Amino acid sequence: MEDARNSYDSSRKFGLTFRSTFVTRFMTFGFATLIGILSTLFMTAVSTADDGFAVMTYNIRYQNERDGDDRWVHRRDTVIKAIAEADIVGLQEVVLSQLDAIKAVTSGWTWVGVGRDDGASAGEFSPIGFRDSDFRMIDQDTRWLSESPEVAGSKGWDAALPRVFTWAILESKSTQTQIMIINTHFDHVGKVARLNSAKAIARWIDENATMPVLCMGDFNAQSESDVLSAAKSGKLIVLRDARSKSASSPEGPTGTWNGFKAMEPNSRIDHILVDDRVSVETYRTLDPRTPSGRFASDHHPVVVRIGF
Repeated sequence: MEDARNSYDSSRKFGLTFRSTFVTRFMTFGFATLIGILSTLFMTAVSTADDGFAVMTYNIRYQNERDGDDRWVHRRDTVIKAIAEADIVGLQEVVLSQLDAIKAVTSGWTWVGVGRDDGASAGEFSPIGFRDSDFRMIDQDTRWLSESPEVAGSKGWDAALPRVFTWAILESKSTQTQIMIINTHFDHVGKVARLNSAKAIARWIDENATMPVLCMGDFNAQSESDVLSAAKSGKLIVLRDARSKSASSPEGPTGTWNGFKAMEPNSRIDHILVDDRVSVETYRTLDPRTPSGRFASDHHPVVVRIGF
């Protein structure tokens, strides 16, 4: 996949005129300066163990050059700043060039996950990122939501595209507490695929998780749907909607989908689920906007602050 290359020309007059050119893959000094600014943001927004930690799910919309004024090049910096709100992040619809851009300004983070098309770099990722200052990774992997979950690129049931879930076991450096983080993106077409994907994850958690669990992502399904019920159908580990578990009233928009057009208050399709060993202190749906006032993505990020 080729990375899109974009250039910006600007002239400003403060006694002298200068010109700087930006390239998506951070090839020039001008953008290197921006990397430094954003890197500082990521390094200074670290939470403390006493305050718990913040977890975000965010579908950032893939790099589609047909998106016009909502192309990735116009949204990139706003998305990256939004990510800095959290300590652990699960992203969806991320292609390699976008992941490279995010990694470039999150030098104090580790990112895990693979492309869904080939198990390496092709197709969209559902990556998990976390702050190295707060966590160490114990284990991680990616599985396909299909009848052949270990076969890279496999499609399941009536899905239009290959779908995956990425998992990571993280250990808090301050408390040595471990948590399993799962990040996924269900199919947007296949109804059977969404339902079976939810059942597959619930079953996999029952079989593999021995520590607290947080499962997040774009489920392409409402909170009261059969899909979400299936995701919470574990026999040994029962997941619950973090919104309903929040100790304080949820904040922000009630929906998480806007289609780059308008907020859809009744379209909450991005979810964070936790088991009973995880306490939810706050639940927020954010609405990051670009400098021109446009949505940063066609989805809104959801952030929860959790503890044990």
